[in-house]
Amino acid sequence: MTDVNHWLAKTLVTAYGSHTLFVLEDLTNVTFNTDDLPKPLRNSHRSWAFFQLESFLTYKTQAIQSAVVKVNPAFTSQRCPKCGMIEKNNRHHETHEYWCAQCQYRCNDDRLGAMNIAILGQDWLNGVKHPKIKKLTTAG
Repeated sequence: MTDVNHWLAKTLVTAYGSHTLFVLEDLTNVTFNTDDLPKPLRNSHRSWAFFQLESFLTYKTQAIQSAVVKVNPAFTSQRCPKCGMIEKNNRHHETHEYWCAQCQYRCNDDRLGAMNIAILGQDWLNGVKHPKIKKLTTAG
């Protein structure tokens, strides 16, 4: 995994160059369900190296006057980037599709997450110190 993380960080920095903002979800304390794996494999599959990739990317970006910012991952896979509606049921895991019930916008669910992360990155560039998607209640 270390080799993969080095390769990925180097590829990103080379492809996008200097003065680039790399926006990552803050995946601190995120784990994956490994109950279906044999016990000897559970730890290695649970501890994918998010922190290591972030560290490598941060180190490499500092050398070329770029930056890495972490954003809150809440609702990035549930918010429609067109109308702003947040609805968990709009995401269909089995088909990897997002379909907004309000405005009918459709796309791949991973693309949707990337679009929302990019929006949060733009918020950061606009001066929001800790950008996040806020789910509004009926009271506002």
